[in-house]
Amino acid sequence: MKIYGYVRVSSTDQNEGRQILALKEVYVDEKNIYMDKQSGKDFNRPNYKRLVQKLKPGDMLYILSIDRLGRNYEEIQNQWRVLTKEIGIDICVLDMPLLDTRNGKDLMGTFIADLVLQILSFAAQSERENIKKRQAEGIAAAKAKGVKFGRPEKEVPDDFGRIVRAWEQKRLPFEEVLNKCNMSGATFYRRLREYRVLRNSQKNK
Repeated sequence: MKIYGYVRVSSTDQNEGRQILALKEVYVDEKNIYMDKQSGKDFNRPNYKRLVQKLKPGDMLYILSIDRLGRNYEEIQNQWRVLTKEIGIDICVLDMPLLDTRNGKDLMGTFIADLVLQILSFAAQSERENIKKRQAEGIAAAKAKGVKFGRPEKEVPDDFGRIVRAWEQKRLPFEEVLNKCNMSGATFYRRLREYRVLRNSQKNK
């Protein structure tokens, strides 16, 4: 039997230290701790997949809390079944002693563990949806106050029209156009479309 641990944080700036410390306290060797810095919306995570490929029947997997495994209700249920039934490992959720498959393997114990798993995985998804809602509300409020998101808009040079005409008349190579405008090709074509729409609207006035 081998002992493994799994750690997940939602973004690269979150601290995984608390989870790793909790795993070390139950004697999980650091080389057997797999970590992803990724959303829990699904299980398409590189290190989680590597961990699953390592697991063998009888192995032990520790996680600090069920939301570190994931935040999608149905997928948590499916992965729990794959890990415990298809692969045949034991799982212990450290902050919820009822979710320890080594205990209560009789019918009543299994029923209680399944019930707790359903409640906690439901709560994990609900929290994820609440987080997304709060983020969307925050972004909307910021936009209403005039806060700009994303990269600053690349300004076109004052002689953009002259540069475009020279390029259209094949007097200026495309590489030089991009250099003069200080733009990527994609940005140039986007600003070119805007310029042509504006030019045509002015002609039709």
